[in-house]
Amino acid sequence: MSSDKDSIDTYGDEEQLASFGYKQILHRTWHQFEAFMAGFGSLYVVGGARLLYSYGLYNGGPVALWTSMLVTVVFMTITAASLSEICSSIPLSGSIYVWAAEAGGRKYGRFFGFIVAYWSSTAWTSFVASNTQGTTNFMLTELAVFNAYFPGGGLDSSNVKFRAVQWIVSEAFLLIAILSNLLSPRRFAWIFKASALIIAVDFLLTVIWLPVGVSKTYGFQSAKWVFTEYYNGSGAPDVWNFMLVYLSTSGVLTGFDASGHIAEETKNASVASARGMFWSCVVSGLLAFPLLILFLFCSPSLDTLFTIATPQPFVIIYQLALGKGGQMVMTLVAIFGLLINTSLAVTAASRLIFAIARDGILPGSSWIGKVDKNGQPKNAIIFIGVVAALLLCTIIPSSVAFTSLISCGALPTIAAYALIPTLRLIFTRHEFANAKWSTGRLAIPFCIIAAIWNTFLMAVLLSPLEFPVTAQNFNFACAVFTFVTLAGAVSWWVVPEDNWLSRRAVGRILDSTEGKEGRAHPADRVQEGRAVVGEQGKKENEVEQATAAAH
Repeated sequence: MSSDKDSIDTYGDEEQLASFGYKQILHRTWHQFEAFMAGFGSLYVVGGARLLYSYGLYNGGPVALWTSMLVTVVFMTITAASLSEICSSIPLSGSIYVWAAEAGGRKYGRFFGFIVAYWSSTAWTSFVASNTQGTTNFMLTELAVFNAYFPGGGLDSSNVKFRAVQWIVSEAFLLIAILSNLLSPRRFAWIFKASALIIAVDFLLTVIWLPVGVSKTYGFQSAKWVFTEYYNGSGAPDVWNFMLVYLSTSGVLTGFDASGHIAEETKNASVASARGMFWSCVVSGLLAFPLLILFLFCSPSLDTLFTIATPQPFVIIYQLALGKGGQMVMTLVAIFGLLINTSLAVTAASRLIFAIARDGILPGSSWIGKVDKNGQPKNAIIFIGVVAALLLCTIIPSSVAFTSLISCGALPTIAAYALIPTLRLIFTRHEFANAKWSTGRLAIPFCIIAAIWNTFLMAVLLSPLEFPVTAQNFNFACAVFTFVTLAGAVSWWVVPEDNWLSRRAVGRILDSTEGKEGRAHPADRVQEGRAVVGEQGKKENEVEQATAAAH
């Protein structure tokens, strides 16, 4: 039973939710810490930097990697600030597609809402599937460390036996992530705490133990190598090759919008969720840059690095620097961190799917949109698990098939990051006046920067990754992205306006963001607000009774 204090703490959120046309059916027990960790844990900066490190070096070498990371930190922080302001104004579950709908205005908002809903659903489901495979690769690389024999051709994606084992282990990790999300909200709060702990342990072990190990083994790289060495592994023209490194650096800071997806479960969401988005990106960026510089100084030579033929090269780097025992500790930390990271990705993805189902757009929406007795979107969590499990099944016939399907993981999110500020600049420049977390006079400059920056990242993510282009190295992200976009457009055309994101609904939320109702701060109007919600419930009951009588 909630206390009077809890009622006062959450009432303002419920009143705001009612002004958007929704009832409070999810639990609302999380606070600022959980809002921050939803974004910070989803980014998992240490794990992200590790996973993308080798690819970044392959395209541009050290000089491209550290300079692009510096640029990425600055512009992703501006993007986070721009989107956080809209989140503060519209703190809803699955926020990002609603932000797009409202930024698109009354006339075009519904169309863009459909498009971004499809983009984001694809992105977050892909993140879940790819995270489990990334976790599996850390585990299976241990076989190479201990020179274990693997039948059928070794630890190579061309080996069907290896792919089968990779699939089984990935599905097991996915099951763990799904089951963790079925915990009660108060118990799941420990997952956020565990995420904070494992990131701290991972970061401290990396910055302390790794350099000590390197100093006693193969030695540090020179400052000249770290800050000036260039490498072209893609075969592209040098400028193009340099740009491809942004595939690596942008991936480290993509996903901070997870804080917004749990807004309806967060107290004081219009402030806490916005802060969570912004500061999770800022803190991750502040950690990512020095961490990358450390990795570069501790890196083996490029010749050594690129001859590592294992699923996860960083395991071998740990072995070279720390020995078999040391790398085992670091690998276990990495696996545990990625498991929690996957769990938080499921949290964000399920809230997004829940919100879309609540609005009636998905087949089976009435089932997917239900919540359990704890106010948890249990069915949406299961739905995400099923879809991610099906994606993982494509590993078995072909590694190219799975890679092609998850290649669209980052692209739709970056596209949404570009589209929303662009729409705001064109259609709703003077809206979102009620945001409690505001960028003030910087709102328009930040929108311009975010739109240009993320459009540039889109171009990089869509470009060929290697030259000459063949069927084996073709970047299927463009094909998957086009298909998803067309699916969103077709749904917009087919689904009746009264079913989802009608102009009236978009207008109602926009009116609320403009502060037209002139409401006082909710904490000062608890009793009045309860009467408003009570009256709304009474009217809804009358409508339901009239509808039942008509049938």
